[in-house]
Amino acid sequence: MHQTEKILVLDFGGQYDLLIARRVRENGVFAEIKPYDKITCDEIEAEGYKGIIFTGGPNSVYDPASPHYDPKILSLGIPILGICYGHQLTAYMAGGTIAPAMGGSEYGKTELVTDPCALFEGVPETSVCWMSHTDRVSVLPKGFRIIARTATCSCAAMADEGRKLYGVQFHPEVTHTEYGTAILKNFLFGICSCRGDWMMDDFIEKTVAEYRESLAGKRVLCALSGGVDSSVAAALMHRAVGDRLTCVFVDHGLLRKNEGDEVESIFRDGFGVRFVRVNAEGRFLSKLAGVTEPERKRKIIGEEFIRVFEDESHQLGKMDYLVQGTIYPDVVESGKGDASTIKSHHNVGGLPSVMDFEGIVEPLKTLFKDEVREVGLKLGLPETLVRRQPFPGPGLAVRIIGEITKEKADTLRDADAIFREELERAGVRPSQYFAVLTDTKSVGVMGDARTYGHTVALRAVTTDDFMTADWTRIPYDVLEVASRRITNEVKTINRVVYDVTSKPPATVEWE
Repeated sequence: MHQTEKILVLDFGGQYDLLIARRVRENGVFAEIKPYDKITCDEIEAEGYKGIIFTGGPNSVYDPASPHYDPKILSLGIPILGICYGHQLTAYMAGGTIAPAMGGSEYGKTELVTDPCALFEGVPETSVCWMSHTDRVSVLPKGFRIIARTATCSCAAMADEGRKLYGVQFHPEVTHTEYGTAILKNFLFGICSCRGDWMMDDFIEKTVAEYRESLAGKRVLCALSGGVDSSVAAALMHRAVGDRLTCVFVDHGLLRKNEGDEVESIFRDGFGVRFVRVNAEGRFLSKLAGVTEPERKRKIIGEEFIRVFEDESHQLGKMDYLVQGTIYPDVVESGKGDASTIKSHHNVGGLPSVMDFEGIVEPLKTLFKDEVREVGLKLGLPETLVRRQPFPGPGLAVRIIGEITKEKADTLRDADAIFREELERAGVRPSQYFAVLTDTKSVGVMGDARTYGHTVALRAVTTDDFMTADWTRIPYDVLEVASRRITNEVKTINRVVYDVTSKPPATVEWE
């Protein structure tokens, strides 16, 4: 296998760091994100990166407390593309001046006028870009020239073509920028001279070889939820360590209707891996009794999962390592590095500080959801499993608002099953769809009697990467049937509402 070419996404706190990396990978070039304060110029040089992208960020470069970097990076001979804050930082490090934007901030779709250059090869002179900034490059550094402008931003892009240093004030990684894909391709292939031949086969081969060596002679326990991520992680690790892998499926009583039996059937009968099912509903519900705060729920579930795995490890004989299906968005949303904590994922932020394992193995932690699915298909997992919608490790715990009880879990299971059945019957296929049992009760009328029952919220979103998502426009007649069935068939529910909020500002899950 040839050496994998890499692009470094140097993160300065931008909200689109993962999206930038994803866009690079979509072009067959591997990208990895490093926080600006976790890698030195010497390390960057030693890694042999083909190019560097500076991300955006919420700070002002001229604020002494803002993220800065060693200006030596501009002299490494590695092509650089600065985006938004990264554009301003490039100018600042090269000797330019940054000032507040004239007339205040510039936000949203903006007409961009470009000059001919390598970065804008094939891009029309006038196009639409997406701006989001309150500062501007007011004085260019020596050796740079302006290559794009808007009506209110005189330096919307700049270049020092001799040193292959570029900066854009707008965001080429978002779909709102009309020719953003072309601009990134120009940087990757025209400026960085990338081959664009990184494939999932390379990832699988490299990962299997790495763990075959590092886990030689070790016994490995895989935390299997039956979801896409943990299933792919299990298949990947089975290829690496063979029969030294045991998959433990913890049924915490918070799964979807009939899901525990389905998971057991698939893995015990279909894949020939060592499979253990632990029925731990009482154990989890006892720990969650009286808990209403979402982060506490996640932390409790995360720790209890580990304790169950430890107990099973002792019964199975000492297990050395624990495998989890952590993926890239899990890591970022759990506040690793400089990212703020959006919510703790049970398989990242919920881990207790002391565990009876030599270590945690997370073979998918650099992959996006669509990349995980691709790996699963290449490993031979059935498409029905690989394409199934995501389901959070804490399960229905994060879809029951307020205290969790068995009665509430059973109620939500029935409502959720009906909603999913009706969408599947109608051929509507959102990226993710489910029911939420809210903590709101309302007055209703059934027959001639007054009722005071639960309110269920239905949620369906469409997305490519789960970093952003739009609410799905489900036909009204489908929603009508789902609502009627839920209120008729689930005794304690008398009101159904539909969530029409995108991500952002909301997250996909309610908790």
